[in-house]
Amino acid sequence: MKIGFDNDKYVKIQSEKIRERFKLFDKLYLEIGGKLFEDNHAARVLPGFKPDAKINMFLELKDDLEIIFCINANDIERHKTRADYGITYDVEVLRLIEQSKEKGFSVNSVVITLYNNQESVKSFINKLKRYKIKTYTHHAIDGYPENIDKIVSDGGFGSNDYIKTTKKLILVNAPGPGSGKLATCLSQLYHEHKLGINAGYAKFETFPVWNLPLKHPVNLAYEAATADLKDVNMIDPFHLEKYGISTVNYNRDIETFPILKATLNKITGKDIYFSPTDMGVNMVASAIVDEDVVIQSSKKEIMRRLYQEKCNQKLELSDDEAVSKVSMLVSELEIDKSILPAIPAALEKANSSGHQALAIELTNGKIITGRETDLLSPASSAIINAIKDITKIPDEIDLLSDTVLKPILNIKKEALISNYKTLQLQEVLIALSICAVTNPVIKKALNNLSKLKGSNAHCTYILTDNDAKVLKNLKINLTCEPQFYNDAIGS
Repeated sequence: MKIGFDNDKYVKIQSEKIRERFKLFDKLYLEIGGKLFEDNHAARVLPGFKPDAKINMFLELKDDLEIIFCINANDIERHKTRADYGITYDVEVLRLIEQSKEKGFSVNSVVITLYNNQESVKSFINKLKRYKIKTYTHHAIDGYPENIDKIVSDGGFGSNDYIKTTKKLILVNAPGPGSGKLATCLSQLYHEHKLGINAGYAKFETFPVWNLPLKHPVNLAYEAATADLKDVNMIDPFHLEKYGISTVNYNRDIETFPILKATLNKITGKDIYFSPTDMGVNMVASAIVDEDVVIQSSKKEIMRRLYQEKCNQKLELSDDEAVSKVSMLVSELEIDKSILPAIPAALEKANSSGHQALAIELTNGKIITGRETDLLSPASSAIINAIKDITKIPDEIDLLSDTVLKPILNIKKEALISNYKTLQLQEVLIALSICAVTNPVIKKALNNLSKLKGSNAHCTYILTDNDAKVLKNLKINLTCEPQFYNDAIGS
């Protein structure tokens, strides 16, 4: 894989900028934009960016910081899911807490925002209590965010639970957008200033990149990733007016900035920032070392997002507007689906075989395909073929014989009353693991599974949750044709 981004340089200069902001206040509430852990979008768009770059840059400061996690009660109620892992936001919060503690960070608490006594939320709060995790609830404030006099009062932020913190730097994180991070930061600032503490606010940003052009593919990839939120990149008019410099931000921050500025002024008694760009700490552009590589990767990501939105539309998880938005970006940048070679390869395999198929583009550019058989799903076939190729096992040698696979499939059909007529990828990997105990060739092939990380895969139908989750856990970038299994070739 070609590198377009210097991760070490980014960590160094981003850390320096955070320390500069840190010194301006007695206590700093730092809102984390995007993913604090495992920012896979950034890793795909900026080859060389390490998914855990953000959290790792805070390791030197971990004795001086603690983390607050926010989650919107409505997201718990509707079982909102993190797309790249297929897990709900409440489960993701627990996972983030565990990861934070494993790295030695202090987790202060979880804040349930927009709480309205929802039953499913009560269950989640009880679960947090069983794990001995402090929990606070924030309710909707009438007139938020426009009615500043009401919001910045004892009946507004003052009615929220005050989260007691003891560190100088507080990271405010969430499983996804719309979780109430900003409102939580502002609520804390209100309480801190009433206590005479000079607390401040800043935002750790990744996308959009303020000092790249508005229509740069990196910034357009961010628009594609947030199409369901209807985010639009814009020139920051406040920054342009104040400093005469053209910078990029996005519509939600720009639209709410006058209110945010007035709110911060009412809390602190002074203007801290004069533009949305002022609030952010974002040094991504300074670490791009090969722009051509980054542009190509961004275009690939936009194409992935188009297939994702089309599948979501088919599953009735998103509306036509999100598909139209990403389609427009694809047309604007003149991106063809062949930019992801696994797409035409999978379609060709399906057409030539008459069966559903999956293709994998390995990180060295080689294409591996697999089709559905009487025993194996397309994903199972393709993964077996891929690890055989990496391990240099001849094609005519079977890693698993029919005598091993057929009894497993029969059990599924007879005892478990399964709807799947072939073995799914997880079942095949378990079978391989068992056989690897006595077969060193299979053991060697399984050890090469990690080499599939960063590969691109495409399936000719919307994969089952089982196969999709395993591929994502293997860090394979997956796209699917927006059609159901029964509509696909060979059904």
